[in-house]
This record gives sequence, structure tokens and C-alpha cells, in this order.
Amino acid sequence: MFKNLISPIQAWLLSQGRCVGCGEALSKGKRQDVRGQTTVTCHCGRIFIHDPKKGSYRRALFDEV
Repeated sequence: MFKNLISPIQAWLLSQGRCVGCGEALSKGKRQDVRGQTTVTCHCGRIFIHDPKKGSYRRALFDEV
């Protein structure tokens, strides 16, 4: 039940280009190229994958880090 409440909010934050944990803009995060993908690390420590073609972000999986 808790996940049903949080999931849409996190999706909305990612569509706005913001971190799901702290709400900081991901454009301010530290960028690195890892295995051909651009990873963005927020100042709170969460790691995201940036898709430059779509201009969207998603949470990184454990095997992508």
C-alpha cells in the first residue's frame, strides 16, 4: 500500500528531472560515463541513469553502478 502512494510521486519527480530522495535538480549532479551510459550522482548519494535522446532519468540498478 505504501508503495502505491510513493511510486507516482517518484515518477513525477523523475519526469521533472529531480532526485526522488531530496528533490534537488539532477542537472546539478555529478556526471560520469560508465559502460557507455551517463550516470548522474545526486549530492544525497542516489545514482541515476540519464538518457540524452529522451532527456529522461531513471534510477540505476545495482549491476549498472
